[in-house]
Amino acid sequence: MPPRSEEPRRDATGSRRGSSRGTGDVPPRGGDRGAEPGIGGISDARAYTPRGRTIREGAAPAAAGRAEQRRTPRSSRSQDPFRPALQVLDGGRSAATRAGNRQGGQPRRDGGTGRATVVRTVTERDPRDERAPSPPRRRAAGREPRRAAAREPRRGERPPGRRPTRKPPRPPRLADPGRRLRLGTALVLAMFVVIGIRLVALQAVDAPAYADGGMADRLRTVPLPAPRGAIYDRNGATLAQSVEARYVYADPTKVEDVAATARTLSPLLGIPASELAAKMQPRKRVNGVDSQFEYLARGVDVDRAREIMALELRGIYIDRDERREVPGGDLAANLIGFTSVDKVGLEGLEARYDDLLHGEDGKRVFEVGLGKLAAPIPGGYSRTTAAKPGSSLVLTLDRDLQFVTQRILSTQVAKVHASTAAAVVLDARTGEVLAQASHPTYNAAKPLPSDPVDREDGATSFVVDPGSVHKAITFGAALQEGVITPDTSFPVANGIRKGDTWFPDTYPVSGRRMSVAGMLAHSSNVGTIQIGDALGPERLIDYQQRFGLGKATGVGMPGEASGRLLPLSEWSESSHGSVPIGHSVDATPLQMAAAYAAIANDGTYVQPRLVKEVVDPKGKRTPTEEPVTRQVLSPANAAALRTMMEAVTTVPNATGLAAAVPGYRVAGKTGTGWRLVDGKKQPGEVGSFIGMAPAENPRYVIAVFVHSPNGGGGTVAAPAFQEMMTFTLRHFKVPPSSEPAPKFTVFP
Repeated sequence: MPPRSEEPRRDATGSRRGSSRGTGDVPPRGGDRGAEPGIGGISDARAYTPRGRTIREGAAPAAAGRAEQRRTPRSSRSQDPFRPALQVLDGGRSAATRAGNRQGGQPRRDGGTGRATVVRTVTERDPRDERAPSPPRRRAAGREPRRAAAREPRRGERPPGRRPTRKPPRPPRLADPGRRLRLGTALVLAMFVVIGIRLVALQAVDAPAYADGGMADRLRTVPLPAPRGAIYDRNGATLAQSVEARYVYADPTKVEDVAATARTLSPLLGIPASELAAKMQPRKRVNGVDSQFEYLARGVDVDRAREIMALELRGIYIDRDERREVPGGDLAANLIGFTSVDKVGLEGLEARYDDLLHGEDGKRVFEVGLGKLAAPIPGGYSRTTAAKPGSSLVLTLDRDLQFVTQRILSTQVAKVHASTAAAVVLDARTGEVLAQASHPTYNAAKPLPSDPVDREDGATSFVVDPGSVHKAITFGAALQEGVITPDTSFPVANGIRKGDTWFPDTYPVSGRRMSVAGMLAHSSNVGTIQIGDALGPERLIDYQQRFGLGKATGVGMPGEASGRLLPLSEWSESSHGSVPIGHSVDATPLQMAAAYAAIANDGTYVQPRLVKEVVDPKGKRTPTEEPVTRQVLSPANAAALRTMMEAVTTVPNATGLAAAVPGYRVAGKTGTGWRLVDGKKQPGEVGSFIGMAPAENPRYVIAVFVHSPNGGGGTVAAPAFQEMMTFTLRHFKVPPSSEPAPKFTVFP
């Protein structure tokens, strides 16, 4: 296609016509102001002259017809030549829209006014323009072309007479104060809603949890120790009780002058100042926290505590305490035992019945203020759990008899230079322990420091090889089994061999015939071994068990020894000689006393007991369980044995003459054995005497065991028995025997 000529063509009137590529033609010189060209070089608003005629209408007549034919539909509807321009000035939508549709342009919405504007690109040509040349634009001399109707271009319109360019970016919108106010108000309201919901949750839902959490910081717990039960004798006399006291403690973080404070408290507490100063020195506990509590003294008298309070020593405080008081000091101390500073039973009956005596501690929980006030908050949380006092024990002991028994035993021990001794006084009918003394002893009111051996109860822990006091069991079993009778007699040699052991008699009779009563009176080993052979080991062991040997009595003392019987499988040839006379047998003084009580009680064994009844905090008395009883001997055989045993205290040269009580018939038996510790024989001998009175109707049984360097039961134990039995019979007002003891024939 040949290139289009750039030379402007002339229309019929001789006017030049601009090229189709220009953005606008140069208006003719002179004349009135030219009309502003349309956007893109063509506008639906025609340029007009002051005379009201368009340039095209002023063209040559030859072109008038063609121009009239090219009139737009809008101009055909209105004969007003100024209407298009007025419509443009008025922003008319319908005309602009129609013109745009007619000229092939696309209507465009103005962003500010919403009005439509027809835009035609620079390359678009109306085919009708080939026939109708563009009207020349006029410019006033010396002036810039005027814009149609002096109108500023509207928002979104391109300035007239310029090339179509890329749409410039829209300027940023300015902040909208109203929108910001609405947004801020919404945020504030949302914040208040969230806070309100949280407050409701705290007050209604989480309030108990937070209250409980804070409560822990304000609560203080004060223990309310339960008063410990007392221990009484059978008559209601106090053996041990708890009394109100105070304890003194220090807060090392608040003590200002340790040395001066210690010197002030020393004479009041009876504690060296150096010891008190050491307790008041600042120190840290295991967790690294400074110690704020150190005991200085426990069980302080109330009056003495008031004196200390009056001094107002900084860092020294006093609080309620309890002190265990033992009025008798060492009276029955080995039985009663003692407690710790915290009132926990450590030994004796205090330990054995600790659960019963201790009771249940209470406590008081209440809210306190913080800081220096630290006082209960009025109306605050407060709850008190009352302490339940412990029950009290009523023992079978008689305080006066216990005192005399201990005194007599101590005196006898001093006479024979003994190391250990024990004495038991039993009620033969009930098995109640009326007195139970031990040597050595200690002061239960101030138990520490003391030797643990001194605190042992000899009657239940003193394990001995009883010796000849065991012969009463052998004779009783032989009577019950019919091996012997009270009238039995047979020749007795000076000694007898069993296995590799020779058993001699201390009172040799050179084979003379001797009665069974005489054998008891002179404690014949040979005669007893011969009776044991006739009885047999099986039956002897059986009667040992029936009399309570080889098993703890269960009297109530903690750590009671059970003793030991030699099993038949362990018997040797020598055992046939040692066991019947009380060797190769382990027993305690209480076990032997209970066996003799069975003989005194018409052959009925009664388990010994120390606790008679329990008294609860309300005063209700509950007797202890009935003791275990069993029949060992028939009443007739028991009576016959008692009569035979009277020979021990009446026959001339008998071993127990020192045990005779004037005015009363006494039946008993002496013994000489050994003390065993961990199964090993100890140096020295254990002399013993166990007897009962009145023999015709026994009321009481007393057993005395003394471990001394040497001496038999008739010399080291019998004298003590005589004193104890004399006092016992008089103390309980037992009338003397109405008939004297029978006469015995030793050598029939």
